[in-house]
Amino acid sequence: MATQQLFLGIDCGTQGTKALILDAQSGQVLGQGAAAHKLISGANGRREQDTAQWLDAFTLAARRALLAAGVDGQDVLGVGVSGQQHGLVLLDDQGQVLRPAKLWCDTETTGQNDRLLHHLGGEKGSLERLGVVIAPGYTLSKLLWTKEQHPDIFARIAHVLLPHDYLNFWLTGRSCSEYGDASGTGYFNVRSRQWDLQLLRDIDPSGRLQAALPQLIDAHEAVGTVLPDIAAQLGINPRALVSCGGGDNMMGAIGTGNIQPGAITMSLGSSGTVYAYSDSPKVSADAAVATFCSSTGGWLPLICTMNLTNATGVIRELLDLDLDCFNELVARAPIGCDGVSLLPFFNGERVPALPHATGSLHGLTMGNLTRANLCRAVVEGTTFGLRYGLDLLRHNGLQSLRICLIGGGSKSPVWRQIVADIMDTPVICTEQSEAAALGAAIQAAWCTSRANGHEQSLQVLCERCVKLDETCETLPIAENVAAAQQAYERYRQHVATL
Repeated sequence: MATQQLFLGIDCGTQGTKALILDAQSGQVLGQGAAAHKLISGANGRREQDTAQWLDAFTLAARRALLAAGVDGQDVLGVGVSGQQHGLVLLDDQGQVLRPAKLWCDTETTGQNDRLLHHLGGEKGSLERLGVVIAPGYTLSKLLWTKEQHPDIFARIAHVLLPHDYLNFWLTGRSCSEYGDASGTGYFNVRSRQWDLQLLRDIDPSGRLQAALPQLIDAHEAVGTVLPDIAAQLGINPRALVSCGGGDNMMGAIGTGNIQPGAITMSLGSSGTVYAYSDSPKVSADAAVATFCSSTGGWLPLICTMNLTNATGVIRELLDLDLDCFNELVARAPIGCDGVSLLPFFNGERVPALPHATGSLHGLTMGNLTRANLCRAVVEGTTFGLRYGLDLLRHNGLQSLRICLIGGGSKSPVWRQIVADIMDTPVICTEQSEAAALGAAIQAAWCTSRANGHEQSLQVLCERCVKLDETCETLPIAENVAAAQQAYERYRQHVATL
């Protein structure tokens, strides 16, 4: 039997942490595990998490994955961490967390973001200076908010970290960041791949924030080895290398083999994202397109919607439906839902750019208000947001022969058909739906092989480890495409009234 090369991939998301064990030699995922997180929510748009939950979930998910894989944790050669982007984790000089982490979906800092955007000279000024337009979800406004709302905590900041940076710090004791996840902070220049130090000095002239920044490292670099007591807690080899990791979208790109031009990945998770690889920073003039760096040495133009399975979940809870019943009702309703439109902006929205919007129902009559139409309307409404974003990427010159679909929503055949019809593009899924955790494990294999002096190319690793599930390939149906286009135009008209 050929020797195995085992890597642990972790994805710390909004709803929970997922772990998998990859054998990079055979390209097989041997076992998986998961553990849930809770959200701290406030009526003012507050969305936070207790970071201690991440550490507990990391440990539980990793142990469950090892158990499911039936392997010895001492054989794990490397660990890769994917994390939800834009979140803010603040540590004091003892490495202790100062307050709950503010998340990507937090809109409490919208006022601070508006002022910072004005300071940068509006959307145009932000694009020219940073290569991205800062949005309320980005980390930058969270720093200004902390200074204004919690000056006592602000005075004790020694480390400013993103969620995945914090998990790497917990694993290794080293404070690092990489270009992909750093792109979503709002104080990083995606063209030059450098922190914008002046912007942080504008918030805090003392230089405290600048001193608290993690060191930037390349995508193929390791952060370090796992601390002995953490390795014991996880049940893995203390010599295991921790790769630089990255944001969930950057790791999802690796986990879908989206590492060269021509591929498009669409994620149907709590939030929705569409992204494509580019080997140069072709910054779009449209503020909604974020030209982030990839975690593979290139760029990853991306759009993100704030409402996806979190929105379908709200309707499911309202109608007290399990997933199968919900999908059955979606399939039963006609395209366009007999005229019912749902604008699913429950969290505000980033694409289209409507941070203060709320969810709304349109076109209701005595005849069309059915459970089936309501269920389909939330799926269509969230998917229309992704169509809007895909059109923006296409206007920026990105071509796609097909869309690789990942995330929880991709498991639904009816949703896959809706995506294919609305985008008028064939859709395929990867065998491994936890693409971010898989991408993190593949990146760990890449970093480890490089550190050992016999580098395997990332492309070879992706070809071996990323498998497409041809059984779920879904093609657009011509008459559906025409009906979906009509419904999409109706959605655009409703959005225009906001």
